[in-house]
Amino acid sequence: MRVTVKDVMSTEVVSVAGNTPFKDVADTLIRYGVSAVPVVDDDDHVIGVVSEADLLCKEEFRERYHAEGYKPPLRARLRHRLSEDGPAFGRKAAGNTAAQLMTAPAVTVPATASAVMAARRMDEHGVKRLIVVADDGMLQGVVSRRDLIKVFVRPDSDIAREIREDVLERSLWMETSGVMIEVRQGIVTLSGWMERRSEVAIAVRMTARVDGVVDVIDELLWKQDDTA
Repeated sequence: MRVTVKDVMSTEVVSVAGNTPFKDVADTLIRYGVSAVPVVDDDDHVIGVVSEADLLCKEEFRERYHAEGYKPPLRARLRHRLSEDGPAFGRKAAGNTAAQLMTAPAVTVPATASAVMAARRMDEHGVKRLIVVADDGMLQGVVSRRDLIKVFVRPDSDIAREIREDVLERSLWMETSGVMIEVRQGIVTLSGWMERRSEVAIAVRMTARVDGVVDVIDELLWKQDDTA
């Protein structure tokens, strides 16, 4: 089973309109315990994202909320410091609405994307969550790092069944009846035998691609070494 963003994303998303006042945006972040919210137009299309780092450009936010004991995450504070000399800092410091404060375009992902692709996009852009949008840019949900971790907590029995049915019996056009599968805490051990050494390598590689597999231990034997 190929886990997609749709399988793990949250569809209950807090968003703000472009004309939402600065203080209302700040209150929304704090009330819902999130570090960023998508900014949408009248048709619910995503036009950007406003985050703690964006709000930190305004001295008013720091004075008001730091005084109340609120302290943004280190990542947000560092982004704020790095951006202080840039042109965007001056523009956002003068902004009074979500549209003036937001970062655009937003880092998005389609619901049909694989969990692996979403994780890579998060890493590339240095973000903890992605806005999920339809083909026309309409807001569908949010997927976070925590959501993607769910892929790796699949029951071992589900992983073993997928390896047997989808990898060994359906995808590999070769004799696999001699292969035994054991899965413990996501670690797969393949033992037994296959006809050719090249087939063993293929089986191990495809097993490693199954969602939820943490590692593959290869204990397979082969009858013929065809790799020479």
